[in-house]
Amino acid sequence: MSAHDPLFWLVIITAIIAISFIVIAGAMIAIATFVNRAVKSVNRLEEKLGPLMARATALSEQGQAIAVQGRQIAEQFNVVSGHLSKATMHLSESAALIKEEVRGLTILADETAEMAREKVQLVSRAIDTTHDRVAMTTEFIQTKVIEPARELAAILAGVRRGLEVLVAPAPSPINRSYGDEEMFIG
Repeated sequence: MSAHDPLFWLVIITAIIAISFIVIAGAMIAIATFVNRAVKSVNRLEEKLGPLMARATALSEQGQAIAVQGRQIAEQFNVVSGHLSKATMHLSESAALIKEEVRGLTILADETAEMAREKVQLVSRAIDTTHDRVAMTTEFIQTKVIEPARELAAILAGVRRGLEVLVAPAPSPINRSYGDEEMFIG
């Protein structure tokens, strides 16, 4: 195959298109890997926050139970009611702090989940944009490169054929007596 052959240029253009598709496929695989990692990170975060939230809820319930027991003890022991009321107050404050921490953790978990959703949507939009650009590039190459290349190949084939006709040696003169014999033989 030589550089003057139109088929050679079609093979080169096809190779360039194939390499472009391979690069685009590699980019899409990289994006898919990134999305997969982001999803795994979100799942790990949810798994870690689940037991922590359960523990915080259990601590809150235990604090409330202790406060109730403290009140019962205060009613039974009037003598030490001052000391027990202080202890109950401290336990209530601890329960409030625990509730506040649980709220903070809940808000943090909600913000993290929302951020992860936004990132997944961002990656999804990036994949959609990449897909649209690949389709537009394919259509552009089809209309602007491949179709004109086919037309150019047809024109070059016609020009080559015309040159072959022009450059071909002149036909040898026919012997007239030989031509007459041909007519009577058949």
